[in-house]
Amino acid sequence: MSVSKIKIDKELLKKAREYAAKAGYTSVEEFVSHIIEKEISKLAEAEAEAEAEAEAEAEAEAVKKRLQGLGYIS
Repeated sequence: MSVSKIKIDKELLKKAREYAAKAGYTSVEEFVSHIIEKEISKLAEAEAEAEAEAEAEAEAEAVKKRLQGLGYIS
């Protein structure tokens, strides 16, 4: 795994260190990595749900058009 550095506000880093220790993480880096992974997972899940919803809407519209074409609905 490659390592990159990021800049973070000193006060935020202080809080991160404090909560990392309270939560039992071995380092602030582990804590921050875990938080970022969780947030990315949430965003990916929300994106997948939005895509599934858009797909379902498109499918419903296609069914509606097909039923209209068959004369079942107007």
